[in-house]
Amino acid sequence: MKRLDALLSERGIYLSAAQKQQFNTYYRLLVEWNKKMNLTAITDEEEVALKHFYDSMTPAFYYSFTHPLKLCDVGSGAGFPGIPLKILYPNIELTIVDSLKKRLTFLDALTAHLSLQDVRLFHERAESFGRRPGMREAFDVVTARAVAHLSVLSEYCLPLVRKNGLFIALKGAHAEEELQQAEQAIHLLGGGLKRSESFDLPEKGGKRMIIFIEKKDKTPKKYPRKPGVPAKDPL
Repeated sequence: MKRLDALLSERGIYLSAAQKQQFNTYYRLLVEWNKKMNLTAITDEEEVALKHFYDSMTPAFYYSFTHPLKLCDVGSGAGFPGIPLKILYPNIELTIVDSLKKRLTFLDALTAHLSLQDVRLFHERAESFGRRPGMREAFDVVTARAVAHLSVLSEYCLPLVRKNGLFIALKGAHAEEELQQAEQAIHLLGGGLKRSESFDLPEKGGKRMIIFIEKKDKTPKKYPRKPGVPAKDPL
């Protein structure tokens, strides 16, 4: 994880010895569990450090996570971007939602090994979770990385964001096109584009775009629609 430490230092983010150890443990457990279940196609240490850990923390280059906040990570998979952000900013109250039970089994073990506090894991479809009492419009920030097309993702995530909160979508090379296609859906769900940031990951790691969508109005009660409908019939 030395390369991760160096890359973050270039951005003015400095890991403590404890945080470095947490990322080392994270990598070790990810590789161990990946032998039993499909968590990631990337297992090389430097690639994991760059394309998973560093990539997950890029929102912190443009938004301050230093104040206490409630963050929900939708479709977190092996914990990205929620867990790296939680390691970096322990003050975050983290909620993770994923539809695959085995991933949550891994994340439960991971959070215990990393001694992370204030982490809640939910085995549920995003569409159902967005209608759950106490969760709808309850989060300061909602994140999602490589889950679905932005128009679909917005229906998963914006219902969870409180008014004046933020939905942060971590996207790849075709994000500009997705953003144009999702403009109507974002507006319909109560959101509005706040800003977007395009950049290349270091060491030819690929193009990235982070899209910051502000929650301007309450999401209409009929959204999100029933499980499966947003993906089959995007807004």
